[in-house]
Amino acid sequence: MTPHVTPQADPAKGAAVKAADRAHVFHSWSAQELIDPLAVAGAEGAYFWDYDGNRYLDFTSGLVYTNIGYQHPKVVAAVQEQAGRMTTFAPAFAVDVRSEAARLIAQRTPGDLDKIFFTNGGAEAVENAVRMARLHTGRPKIMSAYRSYHGATAAAINLTGDPRRWASDNGTAGVVHFWAPFLYRSPFYAETEAEECARALQHLEDTIAFENPNSIAAIVLETVPGTAGIMTPPPGYLAGVREICDRYGIVFVLDEVMAGFGRTGAWFAADHYDVVPDLLTFAKGVNSGYVPLGGVAISGAIAETFAKKPYPGGLTYSGHPLACAAAVATLEVMEEERIVERAARIGEDVLGPGLRELAERHPSVGEVRGLGVFWALDLVRDPETREPLVPYNATGEANAPMAAFAAACKKSGLWPFVNMNRTHAVPACNVTEAEAKEGLAILDEALSVADGFVVA
Repeated sequence: MTPHVTPQADPAKGAAVKAADRAHVFHSWSAQELIDPLAVAGAEGAYFWDYDGNRYLDFTSGLVYTNIGYQHPKVVAAVQEQAGRMTTFAPAFAVDVRSEAARLIAQRTPGDLDKIFFTNGGAEAVENAVRMARLHTGRPKIMSAYRSYHGATAAAINLTGDPRRWASDNGTAGVVHFWAPFLYRSPFYAETEAEECARALQHLEDTIAFENPNSIAAIVLETVPGTAGIMTPPPGYLAGVREICDRYGIVFVLDEVMAGFGRTGAWFAADHYDVVPDLLTFAKGVNSGYVPLGGVAISGAIAETFAKKPYPGGLTYSGHPLACAAAVATLEVMEEERIVERAARIGEDVLGPGLRELAERHPSVGEVRGLGVFWALDLVRDPETREPLVPYNATGEANAPMAAFAAACKKSGLWPFVNMNRTHAVPACNVTEAEAKEGLAILDEALSVADGFVVA
């Protein structure tokens, strides 16, 4: 949706906004004195703009959550209407818009995940899924993959399999990490997807055996890992994990916080793999992030555990009416405008082929992977050895090649998603074909900068 608003430059106001930010806002994941946040003046559709009048095509969807773009008028109107009728109410009561949001979500989740526990976001959803699994099984340990991200709260950050965990790693948290499949950088020396799948499943089963199956409450996986690199699982892997969980009485949790609600060209990424978890966590795209909302979709068996005894968890703002109103409107808009189908078509017809064309022209692109509007370019210094363009967890001068690539994108009007040696193409699910092609053209130019760091 191309913005109807023409950005108006107001540098003085932008300076004031930035000054207040620098004086009082403490930013996440940042060394406070080393950052220079852009002051944002407005956003609409797939674009946002600053106070200098610069407009950017947002290829990050915020933090991969504005699945219907910014300021969709029907969702804005729904939040306004709800605010005029009932701004808030405690979670212990039955509230019409909360019940309707739960119904619409349950209608779209796979299998019998028909009970919805609402949270304020994805990390809290993961926290509660872990608690439910432990209470359901009476077991302490949780297994999760390296190359993953599950949130920044206590259990979620310990589940996370990337460097953001390191500063908060707690050896008593009861988390065991394992390697999930990733053929391009295979830890199993596999040469085909079938080999990678079989060896990854064997590695998981061996890890379970050595940890004691009777001590493991749950295996938590991102259906398609997001921030860690959008590694789509090989055919048969998730079904294999499901079978292992069933055999050992382990709860299977799929984290769909980023991959859910149309991002992969299906309502949930699990739909691509014909697998039903016991618990499914969600957030982000459920209401495009307009008001914070997340949750856990719960199977009948686990719901039954708490039928006659209380579930020991809750949140003051669980199922907040404004957030639920945004969710109801978002899901209705996604149906009316066939946004899930659009995401699938844009991925198949525009982004997928376009990114693969870029890979053919640019030696810095080692691999293209993804589906729907959920894609990653794995950038390399050496296409033959697959050496990443920057070292793992690089900062400062070591990260200069990726910083230069990102700067080139921004200079040309594209806001890129950059993490380690990758750039992700993750625009809004209702991005138009013209907007997607605009983004590809800017990536084409910026990748020439990355090519300059490739070894001859």
